[in-house]
Amino acid sequence: MLPDKIKDFIVAIEESLTSNTFVSITLGNYKGSEEHLKNIYIKKTIIKAEEKLSFTYRYKTKDIVKNFDIKEAVEQIQIALQDGFKFATLFTTESDQILEQQKNGNYLLKKITASKSELPSLSHDKIKNHPITAKGKPYLTELKITDANGNVFKATQDKYKQINHYIEILSSLLKELPEKDLLNVVDMGSGKGYLTFALYDYLTNVLNKKAKVTGVEFRKDLVDLCNKISTKSNFTNLFFEEGSIEKYENDSIDVLIALHACDTATDDAIAKGIAANASLIVVAPCCHKQIRREIEKYKQINDIDFITKHGIFLERQAEMVTDAIRAMVLEYFGYKTKVFEFITDAHTPKNIMITGIKSKSAIDKETILQKIKDAKKYFGIQQHYLEKAIGI
Repeated sequence: MLPDKIKDFIVAIEESLTSNTFVSITLGNYKGSEEHLKNIYIKKTIIKAEEKLSFTYRYKTKDIVKNFDIKEAVEQIQIALQDGFKFATLFTTESDQILEQQKNGNYLLKKITASKSELPSLSHDKIKNHPITAKGKPYLTELKITDANGNVFKATQDKYKQINHYIEILSSLLKELPEKDLLNVVDMGSGKGYLTFALYDYLTNVLNKKAKVTGVEFRKDLVDLCNKISTKSNFTNLFFEEGSIEKYENDSIDVLIALHACDTATDDAIAKGIAANASLIVVAPCCHKQIRREIEKYKQINDIDFITKHGIFLERQAEMVTDAIRAMVLEYFGYKTKVFEFITDAHTPKNIMITGIKSKSAIDKETILQKIKDAKKYFGIQQHYLEKAIGI
């Protein structure tokens, strides 16, 4: 039997939805059986032109969002109030209503002055301020991302999102760098230059920093194209050079970037950054072949050989070991490292991004070196290519 006060609370919800005065609902003081559940936050939203209620289930370490049709949502609220939630508040533009279950099991329902006078936005997707705006960017037009009026083509929406996601990641890292009169940035394996152009644009036109950005690319046709676009865009300190990562020489690098450099080309890039004492090194590796060959050749009997006997797991293990040792080598040379997932495009696989920021903290080189040796021994690795490239 549903208590009368809960019935009255449910009626108040339905009336607020009907009269368009509904703002939100909060359910709290949870005493039910769902482990780590703390609150439910409910708001109205529009999904595919249909009005729904969005439930955010707040757990100790995570949030889970579920969207319900209005009728089903009201039923879910009714269930929640009988299944562990002892406190609930309905916010409307006219009044707030508070439902509370007392220790004796009885319910109190009181109406108070509205704390929120305006209805919230119903947009399901928040409008995002992109660090790289589409309007007035000749390079985006030349790269076929926007039309002449700065409108992003439907087919290149993902590429435009990728560019902004990349800049958002770099923006937080760039804030940690020491101030310099001229920031020297080298993007190794710059390809068609989407991200290289965007970074130069962000540094010079958004952050107002004086920067020299160089894209290094093996394919001459792309180098010529990018230099042409750079000139058209009046990017006076953005240059593209033809050459390989391995053979590129520059001892004046503040920021080194290498995205999708295949296999040991990533190691060559890291080594170039370390040798130049770069303040920031950013890589997103791919094609982890070298370490996989080592693990396959010198098969070790260890605690995880039951996993690595399967090819697909061996491949994943080799990727993790390769990048983990890369991170340790960076730490050995005084870099504070982060390894995280980097989604470069909605239609491409997820990548791991490794970042290293030069630190002034004391380094226990012997301990790090021993960890590298122990990892290699455990997996049967004779040498990680990065060790050879940088000379340790």
